Amino acid sequence: MAVPVPPQPALNPRLAPHQVILRPLVTEKGMHRATRHNAYSFEVVAEATKADIRRAVEEMFSVKVDKVAVQNRVGKMRRSRLRRTSTKAWKKAVVKLKPDFKINLF
Repeated sequence: MAVPVPPQPALNPRLAPHQVILRPLVTEKGMHRATRHNAYSFEVVAEATKADIRRAVEEMFSVKVDKVAVQNRVGKMRRSRLRRTSTKAWKKAVVKLKPDFKINLF
């Protein structure tokens, strides 16, 4: 009996690799993940899929990606005197690399 092969994930043709990743997230927790678990955090475009993020990191940093986790972060409410506003919602990606690869952020 033949094993079914899953189809290739669809890539967003509108986004080039340098348009997917907005910035690396340099925080204490992110640096701990990078040194101990070889996982790096990035702020990415809201329309990007896991396949887009994988392709962008592999092309921009010349590494091999093991796993991609994505979080949609909700904007928080802020108050200033009589006005109520909210921060923007954004998308966070945690990219785990294969054991032989590293990214130098500094």
